[in-house]
Amino acid sequence: MTEAIRLTPLDNAIQHHHHDFHQIVIGLSGYAEFEIAGQGGLVAPRSGCLVPANVEHFYEGVGDNRQLIIDLPDDASSLTGWHRELRVLFDRPGYFTLDESLQHYLSFMLQEMTRLSRPADDLLVTTLLSALHARQGASLVAPPASDRRARPLDLARLERFVVERLGQRLSVADLAAHACLSEAHFSERFRDQAGLTPYQFVLRLRLDKARELTLTTPLPLAEIAALTGFANQSALSNAFRRRYGHPPTHLRRSTP
Repeated sequence: MTEAIRLTPLDNAIQHHHHDFHQIVIGLSGYAEFEIAGQGGLVAPRSGCLVPANVEHFYEGVGDNRQLIIDLPDDASSLTGWHRELRVLFDRPGYFTLDESLQHYLSFMLQEMTRLSRPADDLLVTTLLSALHARQGASLVAPPASDRRARPLDLARLERFVVERLGQRLSVADLAAHACLSEAHFSERFRDQAGLTPYQFVLRLRLDKARELTLTTPLPLAEIAALTGFANQSALSNAFRRRYGHPPTHLRRSTP
């Protein structure tokens, strides 16, 4: 298998997969969010990322975007023979920015791709990899957090997900999978955005629903506990008291 090069937008819905070839993604217009083996970053014009083979990654194009994507199997000409040393680029995930020289080379590469044959494409890729390799350690780093324009979590969508499953066991991993993020990355982004942990978020929704059912239905508290994900009535009452300052039975005694 040889190198495969394509110019394409990335889907505006979160996707995730892994593949048995290495990959380079370089932003041409718009931008896309990536998480590669738990390492989040942004691919915007004049920046890109390195995706090692068989590493699960999540990605999402944001709005109108266009990317240069290069697929590189282990037996690609740019990673074999005299060029074996270039394999080190894919020892781990990485993000990079293109300096002025590489920006000029990218423009040249895009022009040449429109008129040259596949073997010439291979030479273009080899030159790009060699240039990235020469800059390894200087520009092949994850962008600073302040430069990452991470798209906010859709908290309303997460709330619907939880409310539809209040009677079930829910873990942080479940919420992270729904958001298509690793558990660690999801937890960090959730705390930064919502100001509370995912566990506190789920507990709040459980208690809000339990309070509503206590006030508006004649259901026994044991049944309300089961419907809202508490192990038993005692667990519901203890959590309710910590949140509202009184047990759920107090609501029914004080309701006309």
